[in-house]
Amino acid sequence: MPRVRPGAARRQSKKRIFKAVKGHRGSDSKLLRLAQEAGVRAKVNARIGRKRKKRDFRGLWIIRLNAACRERGVRYSQFINGCKKASIGLNRKMLSELAIADPAAFDQIVEKVKAAL
Repeated sequence: MPRVRPGAARRQSKKRIFKAVKGHRGSDSKLLRLAQEAGVRAKVNARIGRKRKKRDFRGLWIIRLNAACRERGVRYSQFINGCKKASIGLNRKMLSELAIADPAAFDQIVEKVKAAL
């Protein structure tokens, strides 16, 4: 049986790897071993980033809510507690959007919260 060298398969594999790390700095986009490692690291960091984004946005909504609540004379923790007592089922994202886009509606929610407290 004749010996077969991995010509086309190897070339396609390398092309796929280099295409994935195109735009990386320095040797990470030029040398095969470094490109493979850079690709693995990039995928790991992308997954971490997707999880991190959820945390960051929740923090942003809480900061916005806290600022909006303090303008109306109630702390964030009191506001969330009052929302639960008044059975207001809006999440932090929607409350934050209301505080920015429709302050009048947010004022009504704050009044309900203060009454529940």
